[in-house]
Amino acid sequence: MDFFSGFRLPYPLELWPFVIIAIVIAFTLHEFAHAYAAYKFGDPTAYRQGRVTLNPLAHLDVFGVIFIFLAGFGWAKPVPVNRYHFRRPRLMGVVTTVVGPLSNLLIAFVGLVLLVVIRKLGIDAASPGVQEAVFAFFNILIQLNIVLFIFNLIPLPPLDGYRIVEDLLPNHVRAKLSQYEHWGMLIFLIMVFIGPIRSFTLDPIFRLTGDVFMALIGIVRWMFGMP
Repeated sequence: MDFFSGFRLPYPLELWPFVIIAIVIAFTLHEFAHAYAAYKFGDPTAYRQGRVTLNPLAHLDVFGVIFIFLAGFGWAKPVPVNRYHFRRPRLMGVVTTVVGPLSNLLIAFVGLVLLVVIRKLGIDAASPGVQEAVFAFFNILIQLNIVLFIFNLIPLPPLDGYRIVEDLLPNHVRAKLSQYEHWGMLIFLIMVFIGPIRSFTLDPIFRLTGDVFMALIGIVRWMFGMP
C-alpha cells in the first residue's frame, strides 16, 4: 500500500509569492487577535513578550510556514496566555482563543468585498496579466484564510479548537486530556501524510471550505445587491 498516495503540493511554484503575502497577512492578524484579546482581558503575558504587534516577525513560525507549502495549511508561533489573569477564565479563555480563527474568516470576507469593489472600479480595463495576478492573489488570500479558519477549529492540540474544548470541559476531564497532549502533533502528522487516514479524517473537514466560501459569497452578494 502506498501510504503517501494522493499527496501533492497545494500551490504551484509560480504562485508562491502570492502565497507568502497571504501567509503573512493571515498568521499576523490571527496571532495579533489572540494577543490583543488576552491583553484587553487583563493578561499581560503576550504583551510583555512583544506579541501585541502587527510585526509579522513576532508571529511567524518557520516550520508552520513551510507546512503551508507542503499541505496547504500551517500555524504561527502560539501566543502565551495565562488564564489566571482573567476575571472569568473560562469565558474569556474561549473568547481569546476563538478570535484567532474568526480573524481568518474576517480576512476572507474582506478579501471577497475588495475583489467585488476592484471589479466595480473597472479592473477589466487593465491588461490580462494584471487581471490574472489580482484574481490569483485574492483567490489564494480568500481560500487560505477559509482553510485556516476551519483547520484551527480542529480539536487537536495545539490547535485553537482543542483549547476551546479544553476551556469548556470540567476540570477533571481537562486533567485527563492534558496527559495525552504530547501525542497531538504525531496524530496530526499521521492524518496529513498518510493518505488512507487523511481520506476519512482531514479531507471531509476541509471539504467544508466550499460551504464556508459559498456562505461568504451569499453575504457579499446581498451587500452589493448582486443576483
